[in-house]
Amino acid sequence: MKTLKTITLLSILLMVMIACNSKNKGDHSGHKMTDKTIFYTCSMDPQIKEDKPGKCPICHMALAPAKKSDTDPNEISLSKQQIRLGNITTQAITETQNSLNQNYTGVLTINQEKINTISVRAMGRIEKLFFKTVGDYVAKNQAVYQLYSEDIAIAKQDYFTAFKQLSMPGDFGKNAKNMLASAKQKLLFYGLTNAQIESIKNNKDVSPNTIFYSSHSGTISEIAATEGSYVMEGSGIIKLADLNSLWLETQVNVNYAKSLKIGQKASVTFTDFPNKTINTQVAFINPEINSDTRLLLIRMEIPNQGLQLKPGMQAVVKVMQSNAKGIFLPIDAVIQDENASYVWVEKRPGVFENVMVETGVETNGMIEIISDLDPTKKVVITGAYAINSEYKFRKGSDPMAGMKM
Repeated sequence: MKTLKTITLLSILLMVMIACNSKNKGDHSGHKMTDKTIFYTCSMDPQIKEDKPGKCPICHMALAPAKKSDTDPNEISLSKQQIRLGNITTQAITETQNSLNQNYTGVLTINQEKINTISVRAMGRIEKLFFKTVGDYVAKNQAVYQLYSEDIAIAKQDYFTAFKQLSMPGDFGKNAKNMLASAKQKLLFYGLTNAQIESIKNNKDVSPNTIFYSSHSGTISEIAATEGSYVMEGSGIIKLADLNSLWLETQVNVNYAKSLKIGQKASVTFTDFPNKTINTQVAFINPEINSDTRLLLIRMEIPNQGLQLKPGMQAVVKVMQSNAKGIFLPIDAVIQDENASYVWVEKRPGVFENVMVETGVETNGMIEIISDLDPTKKVVITGAYAINSEYKFRKGSDPMAGMKM
């Protein structure tokens, strides 16, 4: 009896071992490794990729083996129906000519080439300023300031003395003539007018105070002196700006800078005068790019007859470049994010790959491609975002994840 129980127990254990062995074989038959199996992934979370069987760390489903694909990781294969439903179209990669019109916001400023500085020519004290407010208009030959100067007073006295000695006989008269010419030259150097110099002949008491007049007309942009202050020879008193000509300065994108040139045409409209348009051209391009903003300053000269325009006014500048040659694609053909920009290229019928590109200017709904593209292939011009979405759905990641320009 004992022997029978032992035989029965051994038989049961043998059956259990056979069953377990069969079960294990059945369990691994679906995960049989082949030379095409490269990773295990989850059907619900395809971004999960493991090199051995196990469970998905997200949904905890069993990982399934993924066979090696004939396509590159950056490629995706689409059926004809998917291409049709996604409105995916392509065109050959060729250079074209486009008229680039770039709009920039600019500000009117004083034309620095049209500024004249009225300065003193002798050391002295400012007794009076006839203009004390920035923005006042000064006409040519209008009195600007009165200066107390001992140097000028001495020159005046020398001139008066020489004039009185002209009538003396002999060498006194001859020497007086040379002294008169020398004294007049000094007074002209100090900035006195011929009329002021002639008036000295009739004044017995030579005054150390002299009024000086403007040699230019313009609007006061700066007052550098005050009444009662002492000034050195060459010190500036006021600055006069000719507002009949203004500068318009604006900042342009560095990617567009390479196509700019002196004399390039531009049209300008003004926020305060929407019906006013001025045609001008680029007069100056700053040779230095702002390292912080990566922008380049350009300048145009704006005529201002009637002084209707004022410094500080904003304007919109449309810089025009006709027949610009390069690769231009519709803006929607380029996938752009914070890390990179890329396009989808048809590698072969139904198979598309993403290619990182460097972009340039955007104009008229088109974007410039600066980097080189394979001219033997076609680029997707519509439906690029549909391909991108399908790629993310299948691969579980962005085509350019981790990539930076």
